[in-house]
Amino acid sequence: LLKKVALSFSDHDSDDDSYEVLDLTEYARRHHWWNRVFGRNSGPIVEKYSVATQIVMGGVTGWCAGFLFQKVGKLAATAVGGGFLLLQIASHSGYVQVDWKRVEKDVNKAKKQLKKRANKAAPEINTLIEESTEFIKQNIVVSSGFVGGFLLGLAS
Repeated sequence: LLKKVALSFSDHDSDDDSYEVLDLTEYARRHHWWNRVFGRNSGPIVEKYSVATQIVMGGVTGWCAGFLFQKVGKLAATAVGGGFLLLQIASHSGYVQVDWKRVEKDVNKAKKQLKKRANKAAPEINTLIEESTEFIKQNIVVSSGFVGGFLLGLAS
């Protein structure tokens, strides 16, 4: 593990670089918040709080996320639907003429590009899924509270 970091400060007047050595282990001992987050006591959240606290924390954050997801989703659906409706009205009124063959060609081109990018991004996605699954396994109580709260937030 990295214990020391050298910082370089270059001076425009001199050709010599001076370095300050920062010992991260000593820094962690002096700063307790750092030690709590990254030290030996930094394990899964299961070890830090009671089951009731974990469920409440997960439920509240899940509800907030679900509620925001619902509101943003409605806003996005309204904007897209309204824009499409206005485009159709303008098209039928003669204000706008849409070249549907060109739209279809561009959509097909975009599909091909997305497929290529999806194949390249597969290893990163698999790594993210594995990390998420591991987090959920380690914090099952908070995760289940979050899911329940998220569903309640969507329903409200």
